[in-house]
Amino acid sequence: MKLLRVGEFGAERAGVLVDEGRYVDVSDVIGDVDAAFWAGGGPAALAPVVAERVAAGQVTDLGDQRLGAPIARPHQILCIGLNYADHAAESGAAAPDEPVLFTKSPNTLVGPNDTVHIPRGSEKTDWEVELGIVIGARARYLEDEAAAEAVIGGYLTAHDVSERAFQIERGGQWSKGKSAETFNPAGPYVVTPDEVGDVRNLRLWLTVNGESKQDGSTKDMIFSPTFIVHYLSQFMVLEPGDLINTGTPAGVGMGKSPQQWLAPGDVVELGVEGLGSQRQDVIAAP
Repeated sequence: MKLLRVGEFGAERAGVLVDEGRYVDVSDVIGDVDAAFWAGGGPAALAPVVAERVAAGQVTDLGDQRLGAPIARPHQILCIGLNYADHAAESGAAAPDEPVLFTKSPNTLVGPNDTVHIPRGSEKTDWEVELGIVIGARARYLEDEAAAEAVIGGYLTAHDVSERAFQIERGGQWSKGKSAETFNPAGPYVVTPDEVGDVRNLRLWLTVNGESKQDGSTKDMIFSPTFIVHYLSQFMVLEPGDLINTGTPAGVGMGKSPQQWLAPGDVVELGVEGLGSQRQDVIAAP
């Protein structure tokens, strides 16, 4: 199942994509793709409704409607740093022995094609395509990776936009460089695990103004999605609807020689195999 949210910011309606360009509106059934949805049975409970409405022809064209982030604002956005050895190397860091954890403010979440703002005072705004995990059930002290797999509700394409000067040069606080408004485009949809295939063999790619910057694969992750979920559950409670960004492959602007940064007027396009693509115009923060 591919879950999406359609409509203007703050007024999105929940839907299920049935084929390219068409969806079933389910906002009257679930309200939103939020914690209550995941805790209340999630996609499995929704499937009969979708099948009935497709059979009845209750299908809507997406057309030029705005796509919101495919999940409502989560309880938390957790991020794993340096999770690809090639990215760690280009950052001048050793591959970590345990997952490196930081957070992004949940209000960074925007739709896949919304504009990205260069923050005021920014010198080094950077790009990062990532695989995102959506938690589908409350999780604490999970026993093993099989238990972790069971609480994963789905996967999505995420853009972990970063301001490197804020992140590295302003007190060494990663969250400061990660939490500016619009810094987490997500979607276009959440794909349930049964439709993803081998999550450890998905291509990730990103271009800026049509020029390839990142082209990697989740097979090169140091820590797998199930390892990450199990690991995090030993330190905190994961709530339904939480988002975990799992790290980025090599090719970020900070790793270029000379270094490259986003600027107003740039266009960023990115995607993860099977999880859909995004396109963002970059502008100065209003």
